[in-house]
Amino acid sequence: MIICANPKAQYLSHREEIDAAIHTVLDKGRYVLGDEVRLFEDEFAAFCGASHGIGVGSGTEAIHLALAACGIAPGDEVITVSHTAVATVAAVELAGATPVLVDIEPDHYTIDPNRVEAAVTPKTRAIVAVHIYGQPADMPAILAIARRHGLKVIEDCAQAHGAEFAGQRVGSMGDMACFSFYPTKNLGAIGDGGMVVTSDPALAEKAKLLREYGWAARYVSYIKGWNSRLDELQAALLRVKLRHLAADNDKRRRLAALYGELLAGTPGITLPVERPQGRHVYHLFVIRSDRRDLLKGHLDAAGIGCLVHYPVPVHRQPAYEGTGFGSLEHTERAAAEILSLPMYPELPEADVQAVATAIREFA
Repeated sequence: MIICANPKAQYLSHREEIDAAIHTVLDKGRYVLGDEVRLFEDEFAAFCGASHGIGVGSGTEAIHLALAACGIAPGDEVITVSHTAVATVAAVELAGATPVLVDIEPDHYTIDPNRVEAAVTPKTRAIVAVHIYGQPADMPAILAIARRHGLKVIEDCAQAHGAEFAGQRVGSMGDMACFSFYPTKNLGAIGDGGMVVTSDPALAEKAKLLREYGWAARYVSYIKGWNSRLDELQAALLRVKLRHLAADNDKRRRLAALYGELLAGTPGITLPVERPQGRHVYHLFVIRSDRRDLLKGHLDAAGIGCLVHYPVPVHRQPAYEGTGFGSLEHTERAAAEILSLPMYPELPEADVQAVATAIREFA
């Protein structure tokens, strides 16, 4: 069986370092918001090209806290995409705001700046730009729209640790940026976790207050906040994995190049398109086929695990009906055609060849 993602392989590849880091935390005896979290916050923010990191409980909470830190409140509208993990939209609603979901660019699957411009109203306060599959969104265009309308820009980088646009890493371009460390991510924990990064000291300070009850002094809430804290064990092992992230992203890119070489010209198969000036880090390797379900069945029968990210656009899900703005034709067509092939740094090249062979046989 060839599986789609394999976080255990990531652990095994760095096992000695990870085990040592975990034992260090256990021996210290402090398990929440200690030295490991503080050091990881500094190291990860520096990796992104930002000044401040705030470790939190999950990627969803990172977006929620970032929106709250930016002053987003009930009655405000936040523009983002329907083609995303539902967590992006759930976080907007956690902040009390109204999600306004727009269409994507058909080649890159990221938010279409032209659709963003058309969706701005007097109630719009922010844009959440999702860097999906490891592909950076068109941040210069999005930031230009935000400047014209006085909007905050929050980057959803949950699938794009280390991706770049014009040499600048995602997480360093918006007002705030949010990361998930779910185990299958390019930088994954053994459990859950997330981080907010920013170069704005005032926003960083507010996010720190919000993640722990608004405490500026312990047990005294200066503002109303929540409990969303990254724990020391996760921070310690993420510090280990961060040292290997650039090399692991390079491995993903080499595997993506091999898929591209083996599948080039395959009838009925559309390969990923890397954005000009972008550096895709292939959290997922997503192809398209107008016979997607039949292809997936063929691969399942061959012992090849594939997934669909995501089969139902958020605006078509029962909980979020009515959140779509205008035509979302590219989103809906993508949902019917996309298929994520196996992709992780430790994936053997022989498995890539086997996947490609099975797809060519189907074609």
